[in-house]
Amino acid sequence: MRAPGEGRDTKPRRQWWRMTSGPWVVAVAMSVSAIAGYHIEPHGTAFALQPPDSLGTFRLCAGGRRLNCVVDGDTIWHGGIKIRIADIDTPEVFSPKCASEAALGRRATERLLELINAGPFEVVRSGRDADRYGRKLRMLERHGRSLGEILVAEGLARRWDGARRGWCG
Repeated sequence: MRAPGEGRDTKPRRQWWRMTSGPWVVAVAMSVSAIAGYHIEPHGTAFALQPPDSLGTFRLCAGGRRLNCVVDGDTIWHGGIKIRIADIDTPEVFSPKCASEAALGRRATERLLELINAGPFEVVRSGRDADRYGRKLRMLERHGRSLGEILVAEGLARRWDGARRGWCG
């Protein structure tokens, strides 16, 4: 039996939380990203890591490994993570209620693919972390402008207000 103050009790205990926040984490993330070939996109005081193959190389999702692809007008896979674009709602392409919804959904999907492949973009957290399906809720931005807002302005999406509304007549 050890007396108080002997052996292990005299060593300072590391506080793990001090090593999981602040400049130390940013420095390590930047070092790891440089080694792995990732591109760092600054966003205010945060940053978004983008794999080098994500810059202009998204495709439509179709079976197999889903690393960087567009599912539909408001859902993508980015770096192997499924992301629901938080600020918009687009027509369904997989279970549309009418032909016009299917057509508009395809146009929104194709346009999102074009927007994403037009250059580097930031993946920005907005509100809740994930939806009830486990998709990460994020906004996609380029130079401070939401890619979702571009789809809204072009009539291919509407701002997400939390209410589900149909796209048919």
